[in-house]
Amino acid sequence: MDIALMSMSLSQGKVQQQASLSVMKMAMGNAEQQGEAVKELINSSNVKALQQAAQPHLGGNIDLKL
Repeated sequence: MDIALMSMSLSQGKVQQQASLSVMKMAMGNAEQQGEAVKELINSSNVKALQQAAQPHLGGNIDLKL
């Protein structure tokens, strides 16, 4: 294997590793933001909002009989 080809291969590997690391950092940032939002929702005193977030389909309709 010639030195120029080896250099190009190493350079491509380094670029791929940097791109992978950047994507992982973005994913970790998103997960951290979502975790903070869940933590804030749980710590809030608004239990009704927490119940609505857990089961959004409940409580939207009322059945009445006259």
